[in-house]
Amino acid sequence: MKKLLTTTFSTLALSAALLSAPVHAATYDVDNEGAHASINFKIQHLGYSWLTGRFNDFDGSFEYDKAKPDTSTINITIDTASIDSNHAERDKHLRSEDFLNVSKYPTSTFKSTGFKTTGEGTGEITGDFTLHGVTKSITFPVERIGEGNDPWGGYRAGFTGSTKIKLSDYGIDYNLGPASTHVMLELHVEGIRQ
Repeated sequence: MKKLLTTTFSTLALSAALLSAPVHAATYDVDNEGAHASINFKIQHLGYSWLTGRFNDFDGSFEYDKAKPDTSTINITIDTASIDSNHAERDKHLRSEDFLNVSKYPTSTFKSTGFKTTGEGTGEITGDFTLHGVTKSITFPVERIGEGNDPWGGYRAGFTGSTKIKLSDYGIDYNLGPASTHVMLELHVEGIRQ
Protein backbone atom coordinates (compact mmCIF):
# COMPACT_ATOMS: atom_id res chain seq x y z
CA MET A 1 0.00 0.00 0.00
CA LYS A 2 2.83 2.38 0.89
CA LYS A 3 4.53 1.63 -2.45
CA LEU A 4 1.25 2.26 -4.30
CA LEU A 5 0.75 5.62 -2.56
CA THR A 6 4.35 6.63 -3.29
CA THR A 7 3.96 5.73 -6.96
CA THR A 8 0.62 7.60 -7.16
CA PHE A 9 2.08 10.74 -5.53
CA SER A 10 5.11 10.57 -7.83
CA THR A 11 2.87 10.31 -10.89
CA LEU A 12 0.71 13.22 -9.70
CA ALA A 13 3.79 15.35 -9.00
CA LEU A 14 5.21 14.62 -12.46
CA SER A 15 1.86 15.45 -14.11
CA ALA A 16 1.62 18.72 -12.18
CA ALA A 17 5.16 19.64 -13.16
CA LEU A 18 4.45 18.97 -16.83
CA LEU A 19 1.21 20.96 -16.75
CA SER A 20 2.85 23.91 -15.05
CA ALA A 21 5.92 23.93 -17.32
CA PRO A 22 6.11 27.09 -19.40
CA VAL A 23 4.80 26.82 -22.94
CA HIS A 24 7.23 28.40 -25.38
CA ALA A 25 6.18 30.25 -28.49
CA ALA A 26 6.74 28.38 -31.73
CA THR A 27 9.26 29.65 -34.27
CA TYR A 28 8.00 30.38 -37.78
CA ASP A 29 10.25 30.97 -40.78
CA VAL A 30 8.95 33.49 -43.31
CA ASP A 31 7.88 31.63 -46.45
CA ASN A 32 10.11 33.22 -49.06
CA GLU A 33 10.50 30.08 -51.14
CA GLY A 34 6.79 29.99 -51.91
CA ALA A 35 6.60 33.80 -52.19
CA HIS A 36 3.81 33.90 -49.63
CA ALA A 37 5.12 37.06 -47.99
CA SER A 38 5.75 40.58 -49.24
CA ILE A 39 7.14 43.93 -48.16
CA ASN A 40 5.52 46.72 -50.13
CA PHE A 41 5.77 50.49 -50.09
CA LYS A 42 3.91 53.45 -51.52
CA ILE A 43 4.63 57.15 -51.68
CA GLN A 44 2.72 60.00 -53.24
CA HIS A 45 3.91 61.34 -56.58
CA LEU A 46 3.51 65.13 -56.67
CA GLY A 47 0.37 64.74 -54.59
CA TYR A 48 -1.52 63.44 -57.64
CA SER A 49 -1.13 59.67 -57.39
CA TRP A 50 0.57 56.84 -55.52
CA LEU A 51 3.85 55.32 -56.63
CA THR A 52 3.97 51.71 -55.42
CA GLY A 53 6.70 49.11 -55.20
CA ARG A 54 8.19 46.31 -53.17
CA PHE A 55 11.39 44.68 -51.96
CA ASN A 56 11.86 41.36 -53.72
CA ASP A 57 14.47 39.84 -51.38
CA PHE A 58 14.06 39.61 -47.62
CA ASP A 59 14.26 37.00 -44.91
CA GLY A 60 13.14 36.57 -41.34
CA SER A 61 11.35 34.65 -38.66
CA PHE A 62 8.87 35.24 -35.88
CA GLU A 63 7.92 33.70 -32.56
CA TYR A 64 4.22 33.29 -31.89
CA ASP A 65 2.01 31.60 -29.30
CA LYS A 66 -1.73 32.13 -29.73
CA ALA A 67 -2.26 31.63 -25.97
CA LYS A 68 0.34 34.29 -25.13
CA PRO A 69 0.41 36.78 -28.03
CA ASP A 70 2.21 39.42 -25.95
CA THR A 71 5.34 37.23 -26.11
CA SER A 72 5.43 37.48 -29.92
CA THR A 73 8.62 38.65 -31.64
CA ILE A 74 9.74 39.18 -35.23
CA ASN A 75 13.03 39.81 -37.01
CA ILE A 76 13.18 40.82 -40.67
CA THR A 77 16.18 41.63 -42.90
CA ILE A 78 15.61 43.35 -46.26
CA ASP A 79 18.04 43.42 -49.19
CA THR A 80 17.71 47.11 -50.12
CA ALA A 81 19.12 46.54 -53.63
CA SER A 82 16.05 44.39 -54.36
CA ILE A 83 13.80 47.47 -54.48
CA ASP A 84 11.38 47.17 -57.39
CA SER A 85 9.06 49.98 -58.48
CA ASN A 86 8.48 48.44 -61.93
CA HIS A 87 10.70 51.07 -63.60
CA ALA A 88 14.39 50.24 -64.15
CA GLU A 89 15.71 53.80 -64.32
CA ARG A 90 13.79 54.90 -61.25
CA ASP A 91 15.00 51.82 -59.34
CA LYS A 92 18.57 52.68 -60.28
CA HIS A 93 18.04 56.16 -58.80
CA LEU A 94 16.40 54.73 -55.67
CA ARG A 95 19.49 52.54 -55.13
CA SER A 96 21.82 55.53 -55.46
CA GLU A 97 23.26 57.85 -52.81
CA ASP A 98 20.21 60.13 -53.22
CA PHE A 99 18.01 57.53 -51.56
CA LEU A 100 18.88 54.06 -50.20
CA ASN A 101 22.61 54.14 -51.01
CA VAL A 102 22.62 50.35 -51.25
CA SER A 103 26.39 50.06 -51.73
CA LYS A 104 26.89 51.55 -48.26
CA TYR A 105 23.70 50.23 -46.61
CA PRO A 106 22.92 46.88 -48.25
CA THR A 107 20.33 45.86 -45.66
CA SER A 108 17.44 47.29 -43.71
CA THR A 109 16.21 45.50 -40.58
CA PHE A 110 13.32 45.37 -38.17
CA LYS A 111 13.81 43.73 -34.77
CA SER A 112 10.85 43.76 -32.43
CA THR A 113 11.25 44.82 -28.82
CA GLY A 114 7.66 44.42 -27.60
CA PHE A 115 4.13 43.43 -28.48
CA LYS A 116 0.84 44.61 -26.99
CA THR A 117 -2.51 42.90 -27.63
CA THR A 118 -5.28 45.31 -28.62
CA GLY A 119 -8.04 42.82 -29.44
CA GLU A 120 -8.80 39.36 -30.78
CA GLY A 121 -6.08 38.77 -33.37
CA THR A 122 -4.84 42.37 -33.29
CA GLY A 123 -2.01 44.17 -31.58
CA GLU A 124 0.72 46.76 -31.75
CA ILE A 125 4.31 45.77 -32.33
CA THR A 126 7.25 47.94 -31.33
CA GLY A 127 10.76 47.48 -32.60
CA ASP A 128 13.98 48.95 -33.90
CA PHE A 129 13.79 49.78 -37.61
CA THR A 130 17.10 50.41 -39.36
CA LEU A 131 17.16 52.12 -42.75
CA HIS A 132 19.95 54.03 -44.48
CA GLY A 133 22.22 53.46 -41.46
CA VAL A 134 19.74 55.05 -39.01
CA THR A 135 17.90 53.08 -36.32
CA LYS A 136 14.69 54.34 -34.74
CA SER A 137 12.02 52.73 -32.58
CA ILE A 138 8.66 52.49 -34.31
CA THR A 139 5.26 51.08 -33.30
CA PHE A 140 2.55 49.99 -35.69
CA PRO A 141 -0.67 47.93 -35.68
CA VAL A 142 -0.69 44.31 -36.82
CA GLU A 143 -3.45 41.81 -37.50
CA ARG A 144 -3.41 38.02 -37.54
CA ILE A 145 -4.89 36.87 -40.84
CA GLY A 146 -5.15 33.21 -39.90
CA GLU A 147 -3.32 30.05 -38.92
CA GLY A 148 -3.63 26.30 -39.38
CA ASN A 149 -2.44 23.21 -41.19
CA ASP A 150 -1.31 23.43 -44.80
CA PRO A 151 -1.75 20.73 -47.51
CA TRP A 152 1.90 19.63 -47.19
CA GLY A 153 1.88 18.55 -43.55
CA GLY A 154 3.07 21.86 -42.11
CA TYR A 155 1.49 24.50 -39.91
CA ARG A 156 1.33 28.16 -40.92
CA ALA A 157 0.40 31.54 -39.47
CA GLY A 158 0.00 34.83 -41.30
CA PHE A 159 0.03 38.47 -40.22
CA THR A 160 -0.19 41.89 -41.81
CA GLY A 161 0.81 45.35 -40.63
CA SER A 162 1.62 48.80 -41.97
CA THR A 163 3.29 51.98 -40.83
CA LYS A 164 4.31 55.38 -42.16
CA ILE A 165 7.84 56.73 -41.83
CA LYS A 166 9.33 60.13 -42.53
CA LEU A 167 12.22 59.80 -44.97
CA SER A 168 14.25 62.64 -43.45
CA ASP A 169 14.18 60.82 -40.08
CA TYR A 170 16.41 58.24 -41.76
CA GLY A 171 18.74 60.69 -43.43
CA ILE A 172 17.04 60.59 -46.84
CA ASP A 173 16.69 64.27 -47.70
CA TYR A 174 16.14 64.21 -51.46
CA ASN A 175 13.45 66.79 -52.26
CA LEU A 176 10.43 65.02 -53.69
CA GLY A 177 8.02 67.83 -52.87
CA PRO A 178 5.78 68.49 -49.84
CA ALA A 179 3.40 65.62 -50.62
CA SER A 180 6.16 63.01 -50.63
CA THR A 181 7.95 63.41 -47.31
CA HIS A 182 6.60 60.12 -45.92
CA VAL A 183 6.46 56.57 -47.24
CA MET A 184 3.98 53.88 -46.28
CA LEU A 185 5.44 50.43 -45.56
CA GLU A 186 3.28 47.30 -45.65
CA LEU A 187 4.39 43.94 -44.26
CA HIS A 188 2.51 40.77 -45.21
CA VAL A 189 4.04 37.71 -43.59
CA GLU A 190 3.20 34.03 -43.80
CA GLY A 191 5.39 31.78 -41.68
CA ILE A 192 5.93 28.03 -41.52
CA ARG A 193 6.20 26.59 -38.03
CA GLN A 194 9.55 24.90 -37.41
